[in-house]
Amino acid sequence: MIRWLLDGPLKGFPDIPPVWLSVFLAAAWVLNEYLPLVTAFGLVFRAAGGLLIGAALGVIAWSALWFWRKKTTIEPHHEPTALIVEGPYRFSRNPIYLGLLAILTGYVLWLGSLSPVLLPYLFYEVLTRRFIEPEEEGLRRIFGTEANLYLNRTHRWF
Repeated sequence: MIRWLLDGPLKGFPDIPPVWLSVFLAAAWVLNEYLPLVTAFGLVFRAAGGLLIGAALGVIAWSALWFWRKKTTIEPHHEPTALIVEGPYRFSRNPIYLGLLAILTGYVLWLGSLSPVLLPYLFYEVLTRRFIEPEEEGLRRIFGTEANLYLNRTHRWF
């Protein structure tokens, strides 16, 4: 499934995480709208989803600020000029991706249907294989021992 998604119908579209997030958010909406399985979830799930989305946006903003401070690219598939190990990067090597995953998870909770419940896992796999693994290889190549030390002491997600 993941290989089909990575190489199949989405091949050629802008390969950046917010676009992938948009695809998964749209898929969640479609599944909820046209195949709503078990929709008995209520206000608690909506509130939890909203809180998760709000927290995720805060983490993403905090993380993006560090790219600006270090004057390095935030775009995947571009070579960084600095290794960021401060701020949220002390706790997670990928706080922006964690935030994007939390947005999707929050949206699935907010929808209140079981039909899109597997989408956060699929999105996690896409982020890991399409962006995180290649970025980690690039960090090792560019920053060497410093990157290895950081990658070994800081968790990939949380």
